[in-house]
Amino acid sequence: MYAQHSVPPHSAAVRPQQALVAIVYANEAYPQSTFERIVADGRHRGLRVAGVLQHPVCSDAAGHCDVALEELTTGLRTDLFEDRGPGASGCRLDEAALAEVNGQVARSLDADPDLLVLNKFGKVEAEGRGLLDLVAMAVDRGIPVVIGVPIRNLEPWRDFAGGMSVEFTDDPSEVADWLNRTFPVAIAQSPEPAAC
Repeated sequence: MYAQHSVPPHSAAVRPQQALVAIVYANEAYPQSTFERIVADGRHRGLRVAGVLQHPVCSDAAGHCDVALEELTTGLRTDLFEDRGPGASGCRLDEAALAEVNGQVARSLDADPDLLVLNKFGKVEAEGRGLLDLVAMAVDRGIPVVIGVPIRNLEPWRDFAGGMSVEFTDDPSEVADWLNRTFPVAIAQSPEPAAC
């Protein structure tokens, strides 16, 4: 007698070949809606999605916006920029806050998610810091990664990815096609009509 075993739809045993997907976009034109759609589509497919979504935080009348990162497994939002007061210059990135987000996402990878979504391969990542170690962790675990890459950081991204990355524009249909190939949605079959 043979026992039949079923494997959960997105377990490590049936996980697709690892992939790195770079969403390449024009500098200063972050494709917010594309990333929101990726996360929503992944969740709609029943995927366990880890990582971060970027959200603008606009606090002054001049329309100056900072960024908060939403950690996708908990929904916790962390502001990434320090308020250093009027007249301050230079980079305002709060590296301690970024390290905190990095730790949150790293812990979420212990739950073996199906997909890791990271908002950006930014300046700190191009310098080898920031959320970059999360990409390496995901690659080691066979978890596909989708990350935003502004054009100014495309060459450092290519150097880091070493030819393992596929590049898409911020056109949502390109990523949707990739998701369809990588994580197909099971189509419910209609029951066969009863024989007469």
